Amino acid sequence: MAAQTSLPTSAFDLPARLAAKAAPALVAADEAHFAAMADSLRRTVAELSGRLDAERRAPGGTGQEALDRDLEVHRLTARLRTLRRFGLDLCLGRMVPADGGAPVYVGRLGLTDGAGGRLLVDWRSPAAEPFFGATHADPMGLASRRRYRWTRGRITDYWDEVFTPDGLEGHAALDDQSAFVASLGTSRSPRMRDVLGTIQADQDAIIRAGSRGALVVDGGPGTGKTVVALHRTAYLLYADPRLGHRRGGVLFVGPSRPYLTYVADVLPGLGEEGVRTCTLRDLVPEGAAAVPEPDPEVARLKADARMVAAVEPAVRLYEVPPATGTDVVTPWGDVRLDPADWSEAFAAAEPGSRHNDARDRVWEALLDVLVDKLTEETDEDDDGDDEDDDQFDAYGLGHSDPHARYRRALAGNRELVGAFGRAWPLLEPADLVGDLWSVPAYLRRCAPWLTPEEVALLQRPDPAAWTVADLPLLDAARQRLGDPAAARLRRRREAEVAADRARMSDVVEHLITTDDSDMGVMSMLRGQDLRGALVDDAALPAPTPDALAGPFAHVVVDEAQELTDAEWQMLLLRCPSRSLTVVGDRAQARHGFAESWEERLARVGVPEVSVASLTVNYRTPAEVMAEAEPVIRAALPDANVPTSVRSSGVPVSHGAAAELSAVVDGWLAAHAEGTACVIGAPGFRGSERVRSLTPVLAKGLEFDLVVLMDPDRLGTGVEGAVDRYVAMTRATSRLVVLTSPINQG
Repeated sequence: MAAQTSLPTSAFDLPARLAAKAAPALVAADEAHFAAMADSLRRTVAELSGRLDAERRAPGGTGQEALDRDLEVHRLTARLRTLRRFGLDLCLGRMVPADGGAPVYVGRLGLTDGAGGRLLVDWRSPAAEPFFGATHADPMGLASRRRYRWTRGRITDYWDEVFTPDGLEGHAALDDQSAFVASLGTSRSPRMRDVLGTIQADQDAIIRAGSRGALVVDGGPGTGKTVVALHRTAYLLYADPRLGHRRGGVLFVGPSRPYLTYVADVLPGLGEEGVRTCTLRDLVPEGAAAVPEPDPEVARLKADARMVAAVEPAVRLYEVPPATGTDVVTPWGDVRLDPADWSEAFAAAEPGSRHNDARDRVWEALLDVLVDKLTEETDEDDDGDDEDDDQFDAYGLGHSDPHARYRRALAGNRELVGAFGRAWPLLEPADLVGDLWSVPAYLRRCAPWLTPEEVALLQRPDPAAWTVADLPLLDAARQRLGDPAAARLRRRREAEVAADRARMSDVVEHLITTDDSDMGVMSMLRGQDLRGALVDDAALPAPTPDALAGPFAHVVVDEAQELTDAEWQMLLLRCPSRSLTVVGDRAQARHGFAESWEERLARVGVPEVSVASLTVNYRTPAEVMAEAEPVIRAALPDANVPTSVRSSGVPVSHGAAAELSAVVDGWLAAHAEGTACVIGAPGFRGSERVRSLTPVLAKGLEFDLVVLMDPDRLGTGVEGAVDRYVAMTRATSRLVVLTSPINQG
C-alpha cells in the first residue's frame, strides 16, 4: 500500500450503522492528528528516499566501511517499505492518560513532526506498554484506550475502553473486549492476518519479557503462542542491543514450510526483515529429501542426544597421527618423517577448529617440520653454484632461498601428499554419517552404549537413504567437519592469491631493475608494496557463507514440543548463549511429553528456564472445543486445554465421507472470503482457498472451515489423539467431521 500523502475529507470511513461513531466530537482530535501524520509521512518518505539514493550512489568501500554502507541501505529500505506499505495505518490507536495529559498515539514505528514533536511512539517502546498491558484491574495510568480497524488505509471502525469512572465523555463502544472479540470472527486468509493492534495483556507481558535464558511460552490451541513468538522476536530486536543484526541476530524456526509461508508477512509488517526463518530440515542440505524414519525403534535410538555426540569420536578417528614413519624422497636426499613428527604437525590444529578447516594448518605444520629437518641434514650454503641451480631448475624450483626451495619441493611431492591425505583426509559429512550405518565396528567404536542388537538394527543397505532422524547427526557432522567444498575453494583462493602476488612481485622487480631514471623512482615501489596493491582479492572466488549456520544471539522455536533431544542439539549448536524463546503445548506432542518443560530443557543442555502459560483460547469457538477437549483428555487427562472466549453459534457437524465435495462447494458458494482445510483426505485436491493437509502440516495454521475426514484413521494412543485434537482445533468458525461407512457405528 502506498503511503498516504493526503486526507480526502476524513480518515474515517465508517459504515452507516456506525454513524454515531463519526460524530465530530468523537473523532475531531484524531482527524487533526492524522492530518499532521500525513504531512510528516510525506516529509519522512522524501527525506529517506534522498538518503537512500545518496547511499546507493556513494562508493562501496571495503571491509567494515562496505558492511556499514550495506547495513544502512538495508535499514533505510526497510523503513521506507514499511512507511509506504501502511501509510496512516501505521497508527494502532491512542491512549489518554488519567492525569489529564495529551493523548499518546501508538504506531508500528515512531514518527515525529517537523518540529520534533512525537506523533507516534513505537509499539515496542516502554511508553507504549500501557496500550497493550492496561486492564481494569491495573489501568497502568490510563483513563481510556482507543483501537482502530483499518481497511485499505481508512478507519472502518474503532473501539474505546474506559478505565476510570469519570472518563466516559467523548468515547464510544465502551466494551473492554469489543476490539479484540470483534476481530476474532473475521475470515482468514492464506497469510496470518495483522493482529498487532489487538495484542492482549497476557500476551504482551510475555512479548516484553527479557531475553536471558530460555523463556517457554506454553499454551493450548488458539492461545496466540505463534502471535506472541513473532511479536516477541520483533520486540527483542528493538529492545535488546545484544540481539541486533550486527551482534548475531535472531533465528526463527517453524515446524513446516506451510507454516513459514503462513506467517511470512508478520515480521516485515512489524518492521523487521532481517530475521532468518527456517524449518529443521532447512538446516542441512539433505533435509529437503529426507523421509520419515519408518522404524519406530530406529527413530528412538537416533533421537537420543548421545547419537549426536557420537559424531565427535567418529571424527577423532581421522585425526590420530600415524604410528609408523615414512621416508620422503627429495632432490637433496631422503628425509625421515617419524611418528613424533606426525604428532607435532597434528598438534598444530587449534582446539575447537573444524576438521576440514584445520587440514591446511596441519599440512603447513608438517611442511615446517620437514623443512627444518632438511635444513639440518644438508650442507648447502647457497653459494650460487650454477650446476646446483640447473639441478633445481630441473625440478622447477627456481633460484629462491633454500627454505622456500625445500617447501616447494615437498609441497609437490606426490608420495607425501598421498600420505597426508590418508593421515588427515578431507571428509564429507554425509560420508561420515553414512559409515555409521554401514560399518558396524565403526558404530560400536563411536557409540559404545549401544547393544549388539541395536548396532545391527541401525545398519541399512543404502547408508545415504536419509531420514528425518538422521538430520541431527548430519548437522553435527557438518558443523564439526566444516564444508569440504568451502575448504577446497579456500585453498584454491589462497593458491591464486599467492600466484598473483608472485607475478606482481616479478613485475615490480622488473620495473626496478630496468629503471634508468636519475632519481630511481621505481625503487619507491618497494615501500608502497605494489605487489599486494595490484592483487584484486575481490575478483577471486570466495565461499558462500551458510546463513543458517549461526551462531545467533537468540533462537525462537515454535511447536517445540515435537523436538527430540537430538534435534535440540541442532538449535543449541547455533545458540551458544542459550537465549531462547520456546513455544509449544505439551498436549500437542505426538510422541508424548511426560516431563515438565524445565526437565526436558535441562536434559538437552538448557539450565536456565522460565515458563509463561497462556490459558485463554482466542481462536477456537466454544462449540469446537466442547468436542475437541474429550478427545485429548481421553489420552492425556492433565492436558492444558484452554478456555474459549467466544461462541460462533455454529455447532460441529457430522456426516458421511461422500458429502465432502458438497460441504466444501457449499461453503465456497456461501463465503466469498476466507479459507478452508480438508484434513485426513490424501486424495483430495485443494485449491487457492481450500487446502488439503495432514494434521502434522496443519500445525500452527488456522482456517474458517475445517473438514476432518475419518478421524479414527489417524491412529490410536497419544499420537492418534493428538492428531485429531490438532486437526479439530484449526477451525475458527466451523468444524465438519465426516466418516466413511467402514468407520461408522
